[in-house]
Amino acid sequence: MARDGSRVAFLRSPAGDDPNTCLWVLDVETGRERVVAEPGRLLDHEGEELSPEERARRERARESAAGIVQYATDPELRLAAFVLGGAMHAADLLTGQVRRLASASDAFDPRPDPRLSWVAYTSGRALRVTSLDGEAGATGDRLLMEEADPDVSWGSAEFVAAEEMERLRGHWWAPDGTAVVAARVDVGPVARWHIADPANPDQRPATVAYPAAGTANADVTLHLLELDGSRVDVSWDRGAFPYLVEVTWTSERPLTILVQSRDQRRWQVLGVDPATGATTALWRDEDEHWLTIVPGVPAWTETGRLVMAADRGDSRVLLLGGEVATPPGIDVQRVVNVASDVVFTAWDGDPMQVHLWRLTSEGKLDRLSDDPGVHGGAAGGGVVVVSSTSMEHAGVRTAVRSGDHEVARIESHAETPIVRPNVSFLRAGERQLRTAVLFPAQHEAGQSLPVLLDPYGGPHFQRVVLANNAFLESQWFANQGFAVVVADGRGTPGRGVSWEKAVHLNLAAPVLEDQIAALHGAAEQHPELDLSRVAIRGWSFGGYLAALAVLRRPDVFHAAISGAPVTEQRLYDTHYTERYLGHPDEHPDVYSANSLLEDAQGLERPLMLIHGLADDNVVVAHTLRLSRALLEAGRPHRVLPLAGITHMTPVVTEHLLLLQLAFLREALGPADWP
Repeated sequence: MARDGSRVAFLRSPAGDDPNTCLWVLDVETGRERVVAEPGRLLDHEGEELSPEERARRERARESAAGIVQYATDPELRLAAFVLGGAMHAADLLTGQVRRLASASDAFDPRPDPRLSWVAYTSGRALRVTSLDGEAGATGDRLLMEEADPDVSWGSAEFVAAEEMERLRGHWWAPDGTAVVAARVDVGPVARWHIADPANPDQRPATVAYPAAGTANADVTLHLLELDGSRVDVSWDRGAFPYLVEVTWTSERPLTILVQSRDQRRWQVLGVDPATGATTALWRDEDEHWLTIVPGVPAWTETGRLVMAADRGDSRVLLLGGEVATPPGIDVQRVVNVASDVVFTAWDGDPMQVHLWRLTSEGKLDRLSDDPGVHGGAAGGGVVVVSSTSMEHAGVRTAVRSGDHEVARIESHAETPIVRPNVSFLRAGERQLRTAVLFPAQHEAGQSLPVLLDPYGGPHFQRVVLANNAFLESQWFANQGFAVVVADGRGTPGRGVSWEKAVHLNLAAPVLEDQIAALHGAAEQHPELDLSRVAIRGWSFGGYLAALAVLRRPDVFHAAISGAPVTEQRLYDTHYTERYLGHPDEHPDVYSANSLLEDAQGLERPLMLIHGLADDNVVVAHTLRLSRALLEAGRPHRVLPLAGITHMTPVVTEHLLLLQLAFLREALGPADWP
């Protein structure tokens, strides 16, 4: 959104079968939208070769589209900078003119300064700036900072910031455009892991700096780099607060950073003196379990009040100037925009719904989204874009609202799914677990059905939400002859702080107990669920949960498909794992209790393990170590390696679903399969 609400920039592909997204602009006053940048024209029909940095960013962001997938603008939304085909481009959002800018090879993460004189970007390990006055090939591109040390990079986010903190950037402009605040990342202390491509033995393994739980993180510092070449180092107690969570610097407000302790129980908002780099604590908080990062804060209102989020009682509240500004029961998810008002998303008692809210400068709280569903958006100048998903329609509907009136609608070009969820929602067991049960499209009442649990089940992600598209894959399995049960247990967001933090030091027992409770609760209300034939499938945390289920409760679960599971917690990253399980040196028994390796001898049921060999998030060692433990225990199982596939599997999804279906039918035995 433009700061004054006059324009909206967005990405959209030409059609549902075309993954190449284009850059569009909508004029709020007229309601007219126009395409500004089209990848096909800018690339001259040549294929796009992604840099290693861009591939890593897309993996961290779970970005599966192609074309223009990321851009940055000035606050007034006059210009957008983006990279396409390794070259940097600037799009004038007022005239529609797009031009290629002078840049070094493999330009990455370009960001225009607020006054539209320069674009800062990274290239390899270097931070550079290029003038917006020059065309490609002209002078004006120059190095801002680089070091000879191959372990040091400038202006980029380290692994845990991008993967776990939602901080995908590492440089920020000063409001007057005369300096860039940049993160210096030294991965020298971080252990090196090697990810090979066995399908291509002539290629060298990729070497990655991976901070596994209990090991050293990257050394991250912050620096103010003036365009005249001077440098100011930002100083804070990095021994006590090594994690740099967020940086923000807006006009007439101090350069502000949020830093966090390694155990994630303490953090501080610090104001930075740009002249000296000295910092002053503006606000601090602590928690006996962990502090949850809320995207969009810290921020400042136009009247100079610091906006933060904090856990108070059983709610995640907004704080303005240190004072609680939202009532109990409103659990803040994300801060969308801060001006005179604060626009944010939150749950408000129903974990299946997320709504868009506005807290006015007078302290009035208004809900901006109307229909039941999951809503998000953007805001600026009194104009709000509301993006909505619902059980009433497929895909996303996006409306532009000024005051109480809809002034425009951004149409979706997505395909309409053939599958339509046949779902009923219930609250299962004594914990009132939010549960969805999906039946075949042509299900006959009273017909007995094998059961497939299809959870994620872990922190930070919900499956049971009022969003049609959230159930398409589950419904596809239902249409193959299953009753599919999807449940959100303890640890998932939306049901209050104590619910989320019930998995502290125990990621295994509570989530497994809740899946079993949801299964039995669903069977009580739907007797056609055949509890003698129950399977479970999942990916990532869901993969861990699926393997956990057949290993520890074979009396309940008769088959499992475990995709990209974290089988050994000591092999996963510091920021995620230590948040929930503590440091492994301090809690070795906790790590053993949450590992799957020691349960291998107990496997009695069919288990399929699936893993991408190129996964640099949950590395394939997780699956291979479990497979070795199962083999040493004499327990038959299947392993499906996916050559060249990372933690995301969009290339092989259709065939992968068919292979899973065949395994489930075989494992659960003869039936009247459709």
